[in-house]
Amino acid sequence: MGKNENGGELKSSIYESSTQILWNLLLITSGSIICAIAVNAILIPQNFFSAGFTGIALFAHYLFPSIPVGTIYLLLNIPMFIIGWSLVGRRFFYYSIAGMAIFTFALYTINLTIPIHDKILSALLAGIVNGVGSGIVLRSMGSAGGTDILCVILQKIFSIKVGTSTLIFNGILLGIAGITISIEGALYTLVFLYVNTQVLNLVVLGLSKRKAVFIISDKWENISEEILKKDKRGVTIIEGIGGYRKENKRIIYSIIAFQDLPVLKKMISDIDPGAFVVVMDTLEVMGARIGNQPQW
Repeated sequence: MGKNENGGELKSSIYESSTQILWNLLLITSGSIICAIAVNAILIPQNFFSAGFTGIALFAHYLFPSIPVGTIYLLLNIPMFIIGWSLVGRRFFYYSIAGMAIFTFALYTINLTIPIHDKILSALLAGIVNGVGSGIVLRSMGSAGGTDILCVILQKIFSIKVGTSTLIFNGILLGIAGITISIEGALYTLVFLYVNTQVLNLVVLGLSKRKAVFIISDKWENISEEILKKDKRGVTIIEGIGGYRKENKRIIYSIIAFQDLPVLKKMISDIDPGAFVVVMDTLEVMGARIGNQPQW
């Protein structure tokens, strides 16, 4: 009986693992193809640049048109993966190799041109398309290689935040590209990158972006019980002292999904109309039951 149960659990674990691998590869493949469409169909025909290693590959391609973007991108990634072998998580590393290979292959094989002549409209469309593709890739447990690996290495060795290193790298790249090739192309690329970032955040976070809520109320027990029972959210009670009357206060702290905020506010108002509520954006939430752990 115990043997059969263990065998069943093992089969279930293998099935879940295989399903997860296929799902992540599907996300990486579809996202990489969409990003390659943005590069080949919009960025290259408009002589725009991009961020990261894709931007370097485009920069080199404009200087040496005979060298394909895919070749340059692949060559740039090889040393990064060699260096990153011992510095990033194995799962993230293997998925990123797959993402790099798929994106490189897509750059070679996809040959499209979207007939838009207006530069601003082209930058907007490129940002939308690339943002969707990048967001899909980031919903997996890997990346498409490039500066993602470099930024993780810098985070591991020098504790430089990923966002900071990305900003510095892209700023230097656009500055050099604007001076040496086309300042207009660099400026249009800024439009592309802004739209790309907004769409990427929407795809990755969507309406699941979480809010941090602080609630100060004399009826804190009723409110916290309602959150725990009805909304099934975790709460933390923080001890506080009022600055004016020096009275002891209980502060309820909870993390909720964006779409649950209206329901929570109505519940608080019904229990205590005079409650003091502060809602704050969260940059990232990590934990066993909520949020995502870094994949690298």
